[in-house]
Amino acid sequence: MNIMSKFLGLAATGVVIASTATAGKLTVETNTTVPVRISGAASSVVLGNQNIAEVAVHDEHLIFITGKSFGTTNLMVFDKEGREVYSTELAVSVNTANQVTVNRSGQSYTYNCAPGCRPVLSAGDEQEHFQGTYTQLENLKSLSDGN
Repeated sequence: MNIMSKFLGLAATGVVIASTATAGKLTVETNTTVPVRISGAASSVVLGNQNIAEVAVHDEHLIFITGKSFGTTNLMVFDKEGREVYSTELAVSVNTANQVTVNRSGQSYTYNCAPGCRPVLSAGDEQEHFQGTYTQLENLKSLSDGN
């Protein structure tokens, strides 16, 4: 009985050491940032798709995730020894509370109407509307980047 207790104790310890801090799905809205606290000491962060989200490291216990484009990807955080200390599926969603899509003759045009209506990028929108919105956003980005 004593040997069995020791064996079960060692097995349980092995499971705790081998497990990573796998979080449930993390959802972030586009153009918003959420803080994520890491229980272990983070040394490196890996993000599956940088087109969907962006990660900023504050320190070894705190990172910030910003939603860039709707979609899903994964996020993994490792300690100095290469052990995974955090892992999650990351879903970036669009806040549709203020979003309006106008359909004209089978073509879609999407706007964010809070407080006034302005065009937003939305996959499936009419090509000229999408390209014009994209060009404007890139121009704004280059102004803020100082390019």
